[in-house]
Amino acid sequence: MKQIGPHVSIAGGVENAPLNAKKIGATGFGMFTKNQRQWTAKPLTPEGIAAFKENLKACGYGPEAVLPHDSYLINLGHPEAEKLEKSRNAFLDEVERVEQLGLKYLNFHPGSHLRSIEPDACLDRIAQSLNIAIDQTETAVLLIENTAGQGSNLGSTFGEIARIIDGVKDRSRVAVCLDTCHLFAAGYDLRTPESMDRVWDEFDRIIGFEYLKGMHLNDAKSTLESHLDRHHSLGQGNIGWSAFERIAADSRFDGIPLVLETIDEELWPDEVARLLSVNQS
Repeated sequence: MKQIGPHVSIAGGVENAPLNAKKIGATGFGMFTKNQRQWTAKPLTPEGIAAFKENLKACGYGPEAVLPHDSYLINLGHPEAEKLEKSRNAFLDEVERVEQLGLKYLNFHPGSHLRSIEPDACLDRIAQSLNIAIDQTETAVLLIENTAGQGSNLGSTFGEIARIIDGVKDRSRVAVCLDTCHLFAAGYDLRTPESMDRVWDEFDRIIGFEYLKGMHLNDAKSTLESHLDRHHSLGQGNIGWSAFERIAADSRFDGIPLVLETIDEELWPDEVARLLSVNQS
């Protein structure tokens, strides 16, 4: 069975995330471990950590079914030294929180050069930021999320992601999360079986499927190669339902969290159920 579910709320404490996912029939889910729009947060408490682990087990989720996401404020390739250090410290805290909760992955946006340094220099800086975090932590695998390429954001091409991976010393601690909306906006066409196969073939050739450890399943309000990050509910955007059904039926995406970041949470139970029905048919 596929590990499919939305990015759920942690309102009231991280321990509520598994309960929120279970309510809608999810077999996996995404979450934050703190407020994603603040630099700092109170440390996780022993009680909260224990309750999270208890609820995770009670709801039938393994650590590999959960895809935590770091703060949107973090820029691991920031061109300014002081702000880069701030981002690196915040990222380290995110990795430590994931490990405290007994989870396996941390998903993050690579970073932005802010038109102040060369893109290649920024990619190298992102890789070094990952090396710093890996050196100070133990187990969490850090998932580079592809971007739409909006503004000065890097990571919209498989080549850019591969360069980051190449700069990481311990590659057992780095992986990839593919966002379907971002792929489409960056110019990777998922609309037909033939075009989707070409995308997966290119990903495998440049990066390798062994690095794929998570996905965000989102339709796109944006058009192909628009470089605009505009999520939509499944089947209501420019990618279309059939693409997501093909992913749900493809065994290459078994065993990794497939997380919905679609815009209407009222549709989440139906989206999850439909994807799971394809996988079970």
